[in-house]
Amino acid sequence: MFEVNEYFDGNVKSIAFENTGGSATIGVMAPGEYEFGTSTVEHMTVISGVLTVLLPGESGWKDYKEGDSFIVKKDTTFKLMVKEPTAYRCIYK
Repeated sequence: MFEVNEYFDGNVKSIAFENTGGSATIGVMAPGEYEFGTSTVEHMTVISGVLTVLLPGESGWKDYKEGDSFIVKKDTTFKLMVKEPTAYRCIYK
């Protein structure tokens, strides 16, 4: 039913699930710097807090706040800086 995931020594945790909308995760990130790889297109939405993101092909970092979304292409990597505990939702397409 649900799958719990843990990354970066427990500093990033998520719960994966599927519903009629497809595969998704809801997670939290502790302050830190992270790099993730994608195997599908990822639609990320900040639920609470701020994610500072460097997307593939971009030259500058951008802040995404509560309610903001961004899309990460398939088979790429992206970097995140987190300054405060932050919650997110990721939908996989």
